[in-house]
Amino acid sequence: MAILTLTGLLCARAEGEVRGVRQGHIPLDKQEILKPNLINDGRLNQTIGPNSKGSAVVRAQILLNRAHFSCGEIDGEYGANLQKTVVAFQRNQNLPANGAVGPATWDVLNADSAPALTSYTIGQEDVAGPFGPVPADAMEQAKLTYLGYESPLDGLAEKFHSSPRLLQTLNPGKKFDGAGEQILVPNVITMPPAKAASVVVSKSDSSVTAHDTSGKLVAYYRATIGSEHDPLPIGDWKILGVSRHPVFHYNAGLFWNAHDPNEKAEIAPGPRNPVGVVWIDLSKEHYGIHGTPNPSKIGYTLSHGCIRLTNWDAWELADMVKPGTPARLED
Repeated sequence: MAILTLTGLLCARAEGEVRGVRQGHIPLDKQEILKPNLINDGRLNQTIGPNSKGSAVVRAQILLNRAHFSCGEIDGEYGANLQKTVVAFQRNQNLPANGAVGPATWDVLNADSAPALTSYTIGQEDVAGPFGPVPADAMEQAKLTYLGYESPLDGLAEKFHSSPRLLQTLNPGKKFDGAGEQILVPNVITMPPAKAASVVVSKSDSSVTAHDTSGKLVAYYRATIGSEHDPLPIGDWKILGVSRHPVFHYNAGLFWNAHDPNEKAEIAPGPRNPVGVVWIDLSKEHYGIHGTPNPSKIGYTLSHGCIRLTNWDAWELADMVKPGTPARLED
């Protein structure tokens, strides 16, 4: 597929997300002890809900991720993202949609008998880099030849759809910067979902969903969508194509809060590029569904008009769609 030209996109630079209050966010305590045996326990059925945290929450997040119902980062915290993902899963399974994971929901999730955690040996590619902080300013970003991870831990966390703190908590005393180190990680490898016959972006639910030819929901992703200044363009559109590892062409004139509207810059590819590792182009000019350099903020912030997913969710969705796939953007 030809590389799409990402010139003049109405999407924010890496720091351009409008930061909001992270509702329902209960930080995983630095001293929290996660129990791998409990996370891997296929008989687990204790009820968890908002404000819960710990091993049972990690198991639920991993199993939902494997079922293609993504709450964003796997972090062991039962916040608003996980609650809304659980509701979507329950509705799809004809369960009472109460937003809590109780015995009935566990029965369905636990039908996936694969281990929720698996062992992983850190490879040379995981520590090769280049690593380093990415500046917030687009003009400074344009000086870089690659916008990569800050550290090997940062990259490994994204590889396994989790927060860096979760990996550290799962692996006390382990180091993440040397090849050959064996660590425990969420088992996020699973069969790919069905191809999407249509995609729906919901502003009110802060989600992107993929549906098959019968209209059945086959994938659900938490998303960051639009803002007061750059509202979601409600309507029926189409997907024009997909670009992986895109170059971002920054045009400050398209941003209401730009300091200098005359600034323009070409920003190199990389997972911390302003649009992440994937751009799914929409027929509405300047708009697309794409990745993010800030996975922890998905669902908890606003964006400059476009639709942000975690890099791994955007990558999965990109495999499901093709040019001409209908995309409905709705309130």
